[in-house]
Amino acid sequence: MCTVLKLSSSGYFKWKNRPFSKKLLLKEKIKEQITSIYFSSKQRYGSPRITFELNSLGYKISRITDAKYMIELGLRSKLSKKFKVTTNSKHTYLVVENVLDRNFIAKKPA
Repeated sequence: MCTVLKLSSSGYFKWKNRPFSKKLLLKEKIKEQITSIYFSSKQRYGSPRITFELNSLGYKISRITDAKYMIELGLRSKLSKKFKVTTNSKHTYLVVENVLDRNFIAKKPA
């Protein structure tokens, strides 16, 4: 692989054995916190709320950075639909009479 990419093997192994940077370790730690907050909120929190939670925990992170990390993790907030009343029983419309004179009360199961 090193000959194809025109790299020295010693340079590859130095890169491979190099310790992780502080910034990368902090990023992984923040991603773990984002995941735990996201699932503890039943997947309803988006980036603004998660950013607020992270800032209250002591991490300095912006909403944009938090949104980028959530995209990398594949996390999206689930929106819950609000209850909407669809029946209007207090209407003033004309109610039609039972012209066919049908009995809608069952005497026994069919």
